[in-house]
Amino acid sequence: MFIVLKKKIIIAVAACILTIIAIPVAIHYTNNAAEAVQASTSANTNWGLSFPKDGGTPIGNASSEFLQQYNSFYVGDTSKKEVYITFDAGYENGNVSRIVDILEQHHVPGAFFVLKYFITANPDLIRKMDAAGCLICNHTCSHKDMSCANRETFQAELRGLEEICFQTTGVQISPFYRPPEGKYSIENLKWAQEMGYRTIFWSFAYADWDNHDQPKPERALKNLLSHVHNGEILLLHPTSETNAEILDSFLSELEAQGYRFGSLQELGQKTKADKRTPAQTTETGC
Repeated sequence: MFIVLKKKIIIAVAACILTIIAIPVAIHYTNNAAEAVQASTSANTNWGLSFPKDGGTPIGNASSEFLQQYNSFYVGDTSKKEVYITFDAGYENGNVSRIVDILEQHHVPGAFFVLKYFITANPDLIRKMDAAGCLICNHTCSHKDMSCANRETFQAELRGLEEICFQTTGVQISPFYRPPEGKYSIENLKWAQEMGYRTIFWSFAYADWDNHDQPKPERALKNLLSHVHNGEILLLHPTSETNAEILDSFLSELEAQGYRFGSLQELGQKTKADKRTPAQTTETGC
């Protein structure tokens, strides 16, 4: 009996020691995670994601709570089966128009983040997007790294695109901004917010941009479907032949799973800039 009691005492003491050791480790990990987010959002940085092994919502290198103070988002409401379909469009190669047709067939309010060249080269396509219920959004005039830009350059890139789009197509840029290549600074987020924009990152994207090295359609579709999550903001490139081929099947499968397609207009509060006109803009540098 003495031996059994002694063993129990030893086990209890060992458990206490492990607990004491474990607590600082847990706190250290939590503090480091918080410090990592703070560090990534205190200077120029690239948008990045990590993916939990058990699935679920991807983790951004800045939290939703942190971003939302600047009216910025990388994911929507994770309690709802909603997906936001967005595209970064630099040029047209025939696939963009095909994708707009598919979006319209499925009543998807897609969002296209466009550049100056895309607008001036494809005014009719911009009008087609608008008529199909899609949003024409701001990806800057020139696709430069905005994380190093000063306020004047930043404003000129965004305001310039607004003016060019309206003058060329009669369509107003919607108040959503995506940093070129995901490169941004806290100042960028603040300036965009002051200009009436919501900055939109993404919670999933894949290597679809190289037209000389397109992913196989079957593998790409499987990849997209395996990463679907509530509130997903999906980033695609509409020049992708693979995306044009699989988009109809992808959207059909999401519909079958009970997802709805949200509009970026549902994210955050509307601002006065939602109703702005190009006449209200400042001088541009585009």
